[in-house]
Amino acid sequence: MRTLHARPHAWKLREPFAIARGVRSEARVVIVELHEDGLVGRGEAGGIAYQGETPESMLAQIEQVRAEMERGCDRHDLLRLLPAGGARHALDAALWDLEARRSGVPAWTRAGIGQWQPVDSAVTIGIRDVAAYEATARAHADYPWLKVKVGKGSPLDAVAAVRRGAPRARLIVDANQSWSVDELRAYVPALQPFGVDLLEQPVAVAHSDGLRGYDGAIPVCADEALSTLDDLPGLVGRYQFVNIKLDKTGGLTAALELAAAARAAGFRLMVGCMLGGSVSVAPGMVLAQLCEVCDLDGPWLQAEDWPGGIVYQRGRMSMPEPALWG
Repeated sequence: MRTLHARPHAWKLREPFAIARGVRSEARVVIVELHEDGLVGRGEAGGIAYQGETPESMLAQIEQVRAEMERGCDRHDLLRLLPAGGARHALDAALWDLEARRSGVPAWTRAGIGQWQPVDSAVTIGIRDVAAYEATARAHADYPWLKVKVGKGSPLDAVAAVRRGAPRARLIVDANQSWSVDELRAYVPALQPFGVDLLEQPVAVAHSDGLRGYDGAIPVCADEALSTLDDLPGLVGRYQFVNIKLDKTGGLTAALELAAAARAAGFRLMVGCMLGGSVSVAPGMVLAQLCEVCDLDGPWLQAEDWPGGIVYQRGRMSMPEPALWG
């Protein structure tokens, strides 16, 4: 017999995390456990706050499917029971974990991944003053990837400061929809000397049409513009990368399908995450095996995490201990 347990939780962050949309001091998540035949499958999700999701709304969705979950539904049943979002991500992750424990086969093998490759995640520098951008970058100058959060105010100064602090790191600049299309086109030539690898969702989703035919020297990645497979056709000819986040797709099962479709459509792949602990991020490490760019630093931004969680060594991630997930 299977039983479902679900509860809210809040993880403290190491420091306030500022992006163009606001500032957060904690990661509010939902944690689920599926108990069956002496085994426990775990899942966790932070949801998509800018789409209106909260721990309370995710818990309400989970309660709606409690009976089906406890009757033994599988990951593919779950795709029709719940829409994409954090609640489905948490339940999907718990089902992957339960399957791995029951079979004795790791989740990444069950997902069809051949040889496991090391995962190097970008680590994020939130919005701050110019001196603090440089100091933070210098403290992480030996990390392979840094992601720089910027807004409308002086983004070039921010990137210049990070490059001074970390001369060799590869850079992602994330404006979280805060630039106009005209600003983007003006900023790209100015950003080139800083060796920026990727621009993440620089313009508002509603202005994506303004990117049609974009041929700037720095590729542009869709983040807020992409949640599910249904969004993919509208991104063709506008974005070069897509950032796949499991909170948006509604779990690893749907994310693997989206990744295959995005590749077939000619997109380059990035995997990202929302704020949350290691159980939220671990399924993304499976998807990272298919991606060119990885930004799975949610637990790294926290002051606390699950026991046995992901360990970051200069951005290189270890999988959680098997007793925790996967």
